[in-house]
Amino acid sequence: MDTELFKEWFQAFSQSAGITMHVENIYGDNSHHIIESCYKALARSLRTALEMDPRNKKSIPSTKGSL
Repeated sequence: MDTELFKEWFQAFSQSAGITMHVENIYGDNSHHIIESCYKALARSLRTALEMDPRNKKSIPSTKGSL
């Protein structure tokens, strides 16, 4: 996949999912590593957002106020 298309992929993903997502790369030269870090960050943030709180299993998962 052309590396120029990844920006479009992230925009389409966030719009389709109905989420607000900000991707900011502070540094990096290798396109593969930059894209890989964006996907890993997305996966980790989605996991955190959807993971049940073991202290309160009746609550709805949310990252509001924690990011």
